[in-house]
Amino acid sequence: MKPPMGIFIIRSKVNNKCYIEETQDLKGKMNSARAKLSAGLHPNQELQKEWADFGPENFTIEILAHLEYDKDEAKTDYKEELALLRMIWEEKLANEGVEFFKKRI
Repeated sequence: MKPPMGIFIIRSKVNNKCYIEETQDLKGKMNSARAKLSAGLHPNQELQKEWADFGPENFTIEILAHLEYDKDEAKTDYKEELALLRMIWEEKLANEGVEFFKKRI
C-alpha cells in the first residue's frame, strides 16, 4: 500500500507564521519534522528557534492537501506535481496574509 502524499503545514499559534513542505510520505515526513524540531535539528532555523522559544504546544502540524496517485501504476516520481501543489498553497496562504518562516535567521 502506498503512503498518502501531499502538503503539510507547521503553523505557529503565537504569530501565525508557517512552514509548508511537500512529500510523498505525509505521515513519515510529519513525524520526522516533529522529531527534528524536538531534537533541535530542523533545517529551518527560524522555525526551530521559535519552536524552542514558544514550545511545541504553540504549534499545529496538519495536512493541507493530498495528492492522488496516478492511475498508471508504473509512475513513481511525483516531484513536479508536489512542487506545483506547494506553489499553489504558498500563493494561497500569502494572499491570506500568512507569513512564512525564513530559511535562515
